[in-house]
Amino acid sequence: MKKKNIILLLILSLFLVVAPLLFNKGDEFAGADDQAGDLITEMNEGYEPWFESLWEPPSGEIESLLFCSQAAIGAGFIGYFIGKKSNAKRS
Repeated sequence: MKKKNIILLLILSLFLVVAPLLFNKGDEFAGADDQAGDLITEMNEGYEPWFESLWEPPSGEIESLLFCSQAAIGAGFIGYFIGKKSNAKRS
C-alpha cells in the first residue's frame, strides 16, 4: 500500500510539472516580478525605481540556480526541524 501511494504521488508530481508546458504551448513563462514591473511602467510612464539591484546575475540560468539553491536550503532547514521535533515526541 505504501509503495502504491509513492508511485501515485510521483505520477501526480510529474503531471504537475509537464501539464503547464503541454497546455500553454508557445507561451512565455515570466515571473511575477517582471509582470509587476511592466504593469507599473504601463500605468505610470514617468515612474523611476527608488533603488537599483546591488548585483544582477550574469544570466537567467544563474538566477534560477540561486533561487533553487535558496529553496533547497530552506526546505532542508524546515525538514530538519520537523524531523527533530517528530523524533523528540517519540522518545
